[in-house]
Amino acid sequence: MSKAINPLVPKEGWHVMHLFYSIDYSQWSMLSEQEQREAKTCLTELVHEIKAHKDTHLLTFSIATPKADIGFMLLTPDLQDANAFEKRLTLSLGPDILQPVYSYLSLTERSEYTTTREQYAADTLVAEKGLEVDSEEYLSALDEFDTRMEHYMQHRLYPVLPEWAAICFYPMSKRRLGDDNWYSMDFEARRKLMGGHAKTGRQYSGKILQLISGSTGLDEHEWGVTLLAHDTYYIKDIVYEMRFDEVSARFGEFGDFYIGMNLPLNELFTRVCL
Repeated sequence: MSKAINPLVPKEGWHVMHLFYSIDYSQWSMLSEQEQREAKTCLTELVHEIKAHKDTHLLTFSIATPKADIGFMLLTPDLQDANAFEKRLTLSLGPDILQPVYSYLSLTERSEYTTTREQYAADTLVAEKGLEVDSEEYLSALDEFDTRMEHYMQHRLYPVLPEWAAICFYPMSKRRLGDDNWYSMDFEARRKLMGGHAKTGRQYSGKILQLISGSTGLDEHEWGVTLLAHDTYYIKDIVYEMRFDEVSARFGEFGDFYIGMNLPLNELFTRVCL
């Protein structure tokens, strides 16, 4: 009897894998038409299986440049499942057809700089709005804040990503160099800087859906950033605007950007000439 595999489910949040592949067309052309149909059926059935797995989400997209041909974004609690799905996706069209060109592993996470209930009460309700503590308006505003933050945390940790037309992924880290060492600053200074960063991001509500996943100790950078949009204009615009925030201008270090288009599999196969 084989030994049961222990699950690797985090204390909170889900594992996130971004997977990017190029297609070896010379290998693909060596398959017969029947073998090509069977290969596409295999990938289609696998995608449906993954999407039906409990608490698991999968986006499939075509990459806009020759950096890669096909991309997947996989979210699932158990790293054992994520690993098994990744191996099967890689081989789904047959040996050597999908060639991995880049991948990234991270975890959905809450932000340590998120405004707390106490901070909101003191800074916004009392100091900014001048509300009396325990007044009806004060308590109502706190209830609204609690509801809003519960929804926000749920999205951060357990997101359901819509299949918007455009997807952008890039990894990033905070600089640790001389006077520009993010981790040598005290928490309040970092929180203030991140507050300005978040304010810029909120201006794109409804235009950009952003997921920040943590990767310290898991991959080469510290965060993975996924942006979903209906229009690439807003992807370019939000990244440009945020470059002027001190938190990016002084401390941001970025990896390569991957831009893709969310497509159903039948359209994806046509797009990449399979």
